Amino acid sequence: MSAPERIPPRSVTTAELLAKGELKVRGRIREASNAVLFCSVTYEGREASCVYKPVAGERPLWDFPDGNLAQREVAAYEVSEATGWGLVPTTVLRDGPYGEGMCQLWIETAAESELLALVDAEEPEAGWKAIGFAEVGDGKTALLVHADDERLRRLAVLDAVINNADRKGGHLLPADEGRLYGIDHGVTFNAENKLRTLLWGWAGESLTPESIEVLQGLREALRDGAGLAGKLAELITTVELDATRARVDALLVAGKHPEPSGEWPAIPWPPV
Repeated sequence: MSAPERIPPRSVTTAELLAKGELKVRGRIREASNAVLFCSVTYEGREASCVYKPVAGERPLWDFPDGNLAQREVAAYEVSEATGWGLVPTTVLRDGPYGEGMCQLWIETAAESELLALVDAEEPEAGWKAIGFAEVGDGKTALLVHADDERLRRLAVLDAVINNADRKGGHLLPADEGRLYGIDHGVTFNAENKLRTLLWGWAGESLTPESIEVLQGLREALRDGAGLAGKLAELITTVELDATRARVDALLVAGKHPEPSGEWPAIPWPPV
């Protein structure tokens, strides 16, 4: 008699691990304005580190009266996945030790060249894009610049779509294999223009052909009845979903990266 066929063990996806695994709180990230807990998560033999942000630990914000910040973090991940760029770590909404909250894969940062810098110059050097001038003390100013990096450019497009009101330097995580992730997307998807970012270097410049193709795909994915639209409808309000569609359409019509509106501070504070 032949031996029974061995069925290989099922591979647990990262999303499944985060959604179904046992969360154990290992510490708290105290620099954050809301409750951010560093955790381990274990499920069917797989373990990882993650960040857990319980809704109960959120600080209410006057300009985000509907929904909650955890749901917006998950919505940002879903849009990122729909672009195919994978710019946001795997993020789910789940119950945890302190109630419902956002759970996101922890990213170990890798050493690489700087993405942001302050330079004593009027114009950026080759390979850099100007953000603006910043006070550095004693009445002096320096030019704040970011790298002319295609990964940052993709993130700038994503931020324009999700209306990110808080793209700081500390929210940029370079990882192994040349990956770059953006984190902290709680203040996104507002129906009003709230875009605040350090990634203004391409403002007014034409979108890349790749970005236009991605935006066209998002427009289809956001139509009524489409997959991404259904996911976002469970996470943000109808008004916010319609505003997201409008932002995608506006980017495609303009064919350019957005510029500061002048109606809202363009750069978050503190910038890092």
